[in-house]
Amino acid sequence: MNKTRSISQLFTFAILVVASVVAVFGQKTVEPRIFLLQISSADAAKKPSDPALGKIDRDAKRALTEKVEPVTSKTSTPPSGDKHDYMSQAPYFWKNPDTANGLPYIRRDGERNPEIKNYPDHDLMDKMVVTVERLSVGYFVTHKQEYAARAAEILRMWFLDPKTRMNPNLEFAQAIPGLNTGRGIGIIETRGLTRVVDSIGLLAGSQSWSKSDQAGLEDWFSRYLAWMMESKNGKSESAAKNNHGTHYDVQAACFALFVHEDDLAKKILEAAKEKRIESQIRPDGQQPLELERTKSWSYSVMNLDGMVNLAQLGDRVGLDLWSYQTSKTGGIRKAILFLAPFALEPKKWPHKQIEPLEPQGYYKIVGRAGRKYKDAEIQKIASLAATDGGSGKTPLDPQ
Repeated sequence: MNKTRSISQLFTFAILVVASVVAVFGQKTVEPRIFLLQISSADAAKKPSDPALGKIDRDAKRALTEKVEPVTSKTSTPPSGDKHDYMSQAPYFWKNPDTANGLPYIRRDGERNPEIKNYPDHDLMDKMVVTVERLSVGYFVTHKQEYAARAAEILRMWFLDPKTRMNPNLEFAQAIPGLNTGRGIGIIETRGLTRVVDSIGLLAGSQSWSKSDQAGLEDWFSRYLAWMMESKNGKSESAAKNNHGTHYDVQAACFALFVHEDDLAKKILEAAKEKRIESQIRPDGQQPLELERTKSWSYSVMNLDGMVNLAQLGDRVGLDLWSYQTSKTGGIRKAILFLAPFALEPKKWPHKQIEPLEPQGYYKIVGRAGRKYKDAEIQKIASLAATDGGSGKTPLDPQ
């Protein structure tokens, strides 16, 4: 063999080995494959003394001992007879006072019926999402394998283990007693799974996350995406005009990207310009379908959060939803500006809000949007968000 060629091949092999080691143990030169979470390789290179890293580490350490139960742990049984099927009850429906048996239930918008706790799948899923995210972020920035190991264990329990995994459908979500066994509206309860997708991206390279684990999760999300797009419930939610339609598109586009269906994601996001932004945001930034609710501020913020998510996903496929604007819509930027005065002075909100108006979720959205909008108006609000409300959290489960 030619000596020069042999040395060259050896050098090339050494480079590949070093690159692989860095990718697996450091993750400092390769950006994680995530879609919505704001984290990068720079965060993985933080010094142990960094306060932000310290909080992440503490959160992950606590998450190690959190009790996370699978969808099959519920005592109630779905109409299918299979506890692997997710089920929940519509939160805003109550017993009918005009009938002896209370059926059919009637709607009281914004008022959560405590009976929904009899069907714990929504809470179980939310607990899983938060715990896995804290562990995965913890692993990514500290490189502590115990965090990745526990996150992987929970993900296998929820999505892969034949004894405990959730079936990839929401046929029985947000059922209304006396009327139906599930509705398309229930699909909004899985919007937290976009955070699971990003958490999986942060586990790449961990010795606890195998190729078969990755393939299994991609298969699960592929089947769930197919159900979303082909089922009666899925088609119903896709046709929704308000925040439900927005968050349906966020999920569908995010899951499509995760399972390498980039063309499908781009198609969904291109349609969202007219289907979501133009149809839901007026030229002055109001979101009329959310303003008519009894928690008009909460839903305006929730829908805006979904719009910003769509814009972030658009960045992934080369579409600019941030600046989309027509004579019929002011676009995302105007929606942000419309809400700003009321975040500063909640008492001036002129629409119905049966719960206290909390600005923190709005501020969190502005913090994200401020990375894209560099004009003085948005930057001023973003600076206030950083000081007054940057730690606020947008809840997983408004309906």
